Amino acid sequence: MSTFLTRDGSEIYYKDWGSGKPVLFSHGWPLDGDMWEVQMEYLSRRGYRTIAFDRRGFGRSSQPWNGYDYDTFADDIAQLIEHLHLREVTLVGFSMGGGDVTRYIARHGSARVAGLVLLGAVTPIFGRTADYPQGVDGAVFDGIRAGLRQDRAQFIADFASPFYGINHGQKVSQGVLTQTLNIALLASIKGTIDCVTAFAETDFRADMPKVDVRTLVIHGDDDQIVPFETTGKLAAQLIRGAQLKVYAGAPHGFVVTHAQQLNEDLLAFLAG
Repeated sequence: MSTFLTRDGSEIYYKDWGSGKPVLFSHGWPLDGDMWEVQMEYLSRRGYRTIAFDRRGFGRSSQPWNGYDYDTFADDIAQLIEHLHLREVTLVGFSMGGGDVTRYIARHGSARVAGLVLLGAVTPIFGRTADYPQGVDGAVFDGIRAGLRQDRAQFIADFASPFYGINHGQKVSQGVLTQTLNIALLASIKGTIDCVTAFAETDFRADMPKVDVRTLVIHGDDDQIVPFETTGKLAAQLIRGAQLKVYAGAPHGFVVTHAQQLNEDLLAFLAG
């Protein structure tokens, strides 16, 4: 397997397909790099080098007890970029992965970055705070952590319905649901729980003005997990010059339900 060691000794798995201008994908919760297989195959057949990694604690990467915070996630990405000697890389982050690619730019700069794509991302702020009362209530995240501790497998199986919009009429195959559960259960329960705290409580508002590369924000307007009005819409306003695409009727998991539309939009952005 292709792996590298982080500075704190964690082993991070990644896959590296094709050749050409690089595109680095950061996955959502509670998934791993395999969620990107359709996008990676599509872009690599069209002359791009695609890289996806498993966040620490997830997939085939190490399962350390600590380190589930966005500064550490951003530093892991920085080390992967250095390890692969990437230049002119486009960063693509889905859901919680939108946070770590944004924090990477804020923390490490954009000298190696050509563009940023945020897909259903938790940026600029997801959870409710005193100065952001429209965020998701903390009780929701408390419920997620409790559900994971009580019966992680069943909680994640049930979570797939609002994630993919099945409860709102979206059609997803049984195979996708099985794959989603299998991927999620590869993760450390500690990492899975700690990441809920990370994406619920991290405020990226100060990071957004530091994004100085071409940016595309895509969000579904029927996202029941990361509400568009309080995340994607605001992110596009806070990043100078960002392009916003709203997928009508799309759920949080539009990487699957709207895969072809997303593939074409990614390709157009990369070629632009």
